[in-house]
Amino acid sequence: MQDNIRRISPISIAGIAPQQPPTGMPICETVNPSDLFVDPAYQRDISEKGMRQIRRIIESFDWAKFKPPICAYAEHEGETVLKVLDGQHTAIAAASNPHVSSIPVMIVEAEDTVAQAKAFIGQNTERLGVTKLQLHQAALAAADEDAQTLELVCQRAGVTVLKRPGSYSSTNARETIAITSIEALIHRRGPVLSRQILEVLANAERGPLTAPQIKAVELLMTDPEYADKFQAEDLTEAIVDLLFTAEEEAKLLAVTHKISFWKALAITWFRKCKKRRQAPVKAA
Repeated sequence: MQDNIRRISPISIAGIAPQQPPTGMPICETVNPSDLFVDPAYQRDISEKGMRQIRRIIESFDWAKFKPPICAYAEHEGETVLKVLDGQHTAIAAASNPHVSSIPVMIVEAEDTVAQAKAFIGQNTERLGVTKLQLHQAALAAADEDAQTLELVCQRAGVTVLKRPGSYSSTNARETIAITSIEALIHRRGPVLSRQILEVLANAERGPLTAPQIKAVELLMTDPEYADKFQAEDLTEAIVDLLFTAEEEAKLLAVTHKISFWKALAITWFRKCKKRRQAPVKAA
């Protein structure tokens, strides 16, 4: 006996303007999963965590739990193929399972890589399993203006945005995965000042750029209490001189004075930084 079931019914749409779908309704087809493709322009590589997920799907494959991958038609080497926009782990698991020869897929309209990348973003923006790095790469493929600005700012600062967290190393200089922090920095300070802030860290050549480091340099280069008292190259020199001891001193300072770690890091670097001589104040 089924109690408390309810029919799907519309809600009030007062105050909102419903969008008429810009593309046609998806169609469903049954395909061999081994005939599907993925596009590295917006799809992530399979990490070790992803491989574990695929193995779990294979071991517990159940049609009752199956979510059809979302695909789009594309041209590849003169042939029409299906690219997976969402669900490549499911497709790989199905292709690897000897008991599964075909799967249903949902096919949407997305004619080129830009449209497909936008569809990927739309499918995955709210998904916890998809990182900001992956969405950034997809946004680049979709010719998103903000993503292109971020990439250009980083390039001009001599910073490389890594494509996935798995390639992150604690010793790699001029690299970063701090996409969210750089996006916020550009929004607050604009491209030119953001590039100058990132250059200070990049020129220090000491490990990847982290969110606390970016916020610390931003504070020092924009707050009137600090900004007029040093040159950018002097701050870079201070960062180089302190190396990794700055983080240890900052952690202690943060605990002692109950302040944020990034603010404590800024104070630590500023104390070491060579100060600019101030012009004397003339008497009235």
